[in-house]
Amino acid sequence: MSPSGDSQRVDLLPGTLEIIVLRTLTTMGPQHAYGIAARIEQVAEEAIRLTPGTLYPALVRLEQKGWIKGAWQTTENNREARYYTITRAGARALTEQADWWHRSAGLVNRLLASEGE
Repeated sequence: MSPSGDSQRVDLLPGTLEIIVLRTLTTMGPQHAYGIAARIEQVAEEAIRLTPGTLYPALVRLEQKGWIKGAWQTTENNREARYYTITRAGARALTEQADWWHRSAGLVNRLLASEGE
């Protein structure tokens, strides 16, 4: 089956979408929601499919935490869209969350590897 097939899709663990959005904004600079979703899907080789019902609540949570800031701007297609930028607090949070993720993933990998012993 192709990488975009349903059997290849990945369900994100709670909280991981926020880390991914912060990383995307760090890499790409200010983006509107469609641009964020398109980039994440591209990097994930379409193993992740983001819907507005998934992405927008994450953006609201990030904005409420002060980790991103949104501002209305005109897109390249001359439409109004909310562009999001990572804040200094968001950059610190990304570092902390990424460290947590690496420790957690390392632990799970170690535990899974030891199961065969």
